[in-house]
Amino acid sequence: MKKIFQDLKVLALSIALKFIYGTNRRKIIGKDNYMRLIKKNESIIFSVWHGHLLSIVHDLRHTKINALAGTHRDADLISKIATTWGWNMIRGSSKRNGAIAYKSMLRLLRSSASSLIFITPDGPSGPPKVPKRGVIRLAQMSKTAIIPIHVKYSKSWGFKNWDTFFLAKPFGKISINYGEPIYFEEKQNQKKCQHMLIKAMGD
Repeated sequence: MKKIFQDLKVLALSIALKFIYGTNRRKIIGKDNYMRLIKKNESIIFSVWHGHLLSIVHDLRHTKINALAGTHRDADLISKIATTWGWNMIRGSSKRNGAIAYKSMLRLLRSSASSLIFITPDGPSGPPKVPKRGVIRLAQMSKTAIIPIHVKYSKSWGFKNWDTFFLAKPFGKISINYGEPIYFEEKQNQKKCQHMLIKAMGD
């Protein structure tokens, strides 16, 4: 009975999110920045701030993406919705199963020439808009491009936790900017890489 209730909850929220984001007019900038890499069978790490992840989960739904999600309960629901939209979830965080998740992503990027990874570099517990070491190290060790993503809304709800988690309001406008690919060299200074990524992803 519990599983049935959970499945119905996931279905209801999935429908609600499709309605909300489907009624928004979307302005997609820089799609070619990642499409040209896909056409060349290159792997990609998509990077968006934790507070804006829903817009990208919806925009890239039905795309074969491996996404890193935290192990806490709050991440379960979004993970299940993303799975119904075609994503594969890798569970782990800096506090729990982080090494296992990192190795899984590194193995995917090294074993396949066209793996797509999705990461919120400041998740799952912040501080907000400060990339953790893992995403940069992953890009360095796998020699994979990071596509920095910036999202803006004309109308949204903001839910406060350790950061502000945004949910677009219906019938608004969403602007999604997929930035130019960023490559980090293996021995490049971590702080310098962090500042580059913050600048590319914006506020």
